[in-house]
Parts: sequence; structure tokens; C-alpha cells
Amino acid sequence: MLKIGCSGFPVSRKRYFDSFRVVELQETFYQMPSTELAKKWRREAPEDFEYTLKAWQLITHEPKSPTYRRLKIKIPEKKKQDYGSFKPTDEIFEAWQRTSEIASILRAKVIIFQSPPSFIPSWENKKNMQRFFKTINRHNLILCWEPRGSWSPEDIRALCRGLDLVHVVDPFKDSPLYGSIIYYRLHGIGGLRYKYTPEDLKRLHDLCPEDRIVYVMFNNVFMFEDALSFKDYSSSPSKEPQS
Repeated sequence: MLKIGCSGFPVSRKRYFDSFRVVELQETFYQMPSTELAKKWRREAPEDFEYTLKAWQLITHEPKSPTYRRLKIKIPEKKKQDYGSFKPTDEIFEAWQRTSEIASILRAKVIIFQSPPSFIPSWENKKNMQRFFKTINRHNLILCWEPRGSWSPEDIRALCRGLDLVHVVDPFKDSPLYGSIIYYRLHGIGGLRYKYTPEDLKRLHDLCPEDRIVYVMFNNVFMFEDALSFKDYSSSPSKEPQS
């Protein structure tokens, strides 16, 4: 089952809803929305529309990350050490609780934890991940992890298997190593300004097994156009690249 969409809304919501049946929310990474706003997002979407979402950055990123500039809450200096890197702190477990509450309102099934390149495969970071994922209430959600940086395939596979996580990859860079589903995030070959060619889309389709649920989420500058092209290609009986 192929689920095609974008990381965020690159066009108006109405136009997007007319084109796709899934979106990966980016807003939830920077700042969790209010309960009222999340309910509004759910109401305005078609009944069969699916939201996936990125977990709040308070869980994965430390306050020194530039992404915290978009955070709307003030973190006291003495508390900054309690955020990010999956640390087993009350602050991070509260951030998970809020993330899972918003997921419930949106009826989301999938949550993506994207760790920064600074989250290296140290003993402490691995231990933090184990404590976090073995402690939280998963609420029957599918939890996905997109590691970046110097993680080895052996480390990734071992953590994903041991913690029941889906390994998220850009399929033009890596192969998924573990998971109940496949979740691709396409960041552009060589950079966000890359536009995928018909040949790229054919190769991408070949990387989507027919017997698995596969999410294909475009996250480049041309994400809307590329996602539409891939949707058209995937639904074409001939499967011939279009120029």
C-alpha cells in the first residue's frame, strides 16, 4: 500500500486535500499546537485523510539547536540540560505526553523522531533511547526514527529491533534496516533544491515493495510537483517515465 505526500503543506490546505491523502506535519516539531488548533486541523481535513507528525523537538534536540528559535515557550537556563537527546527527564516525558495527545486528536498513526547530527552513537545516547522508548506509553502508535550523522547500520538495526522502531531513510541515500512499515523522507538528491526526474521516480517506485505499507514523503523545494508526478507515475498502468 503506497502512501504519497509531502512534509508539510507546500500549497493551500484545500488544494493539498484535493491531491493527497496523507501529510507529514512539520509544525509539531517546532511547537506543539493548542488542542483547539489540532481539532481544527482534523475537522478541516477529509474523513479519510491521514496525518503523520514529527515528535516535538524538546525530545530529540537540545536547546542549543537553532530550531529552538521557533519554540514559543521560554526554557530557563538552569533547565536547558533537561531537554533533548531522549534524556529520561520529566520535561521530556511531558513533551512526549503532549506529542501523543496531539496525535490522538489528529487520529495519527505514525510519529517520526528525527535526531540531529550532533546526536552521536555514544553509550549515553543509546542508553537514553532505550530508557525513553521502554518507558513511554506508545498508545499503539507506530514510532519511527530518522538518525542522522555517524550511526552505523549495526547500531541502527540493533536499536530499531530492540525498541520496535521503524528506520526512516531517504531511499536515494540509504536502505531501511528495520520496521513494520517503510517510511521514506526524500530530501532531494544533493540538496533541497533538487527536482526529481522521471528516471528518479521510476527508481523510487522500484524501491517500494508491493507487499508492504510504504510512506513516500517528499521534503524538497519542489515537493508538491514531485509528489504529484510520483502519484501519477505510480497509478499509471504502463509505468513508463513521462518527460
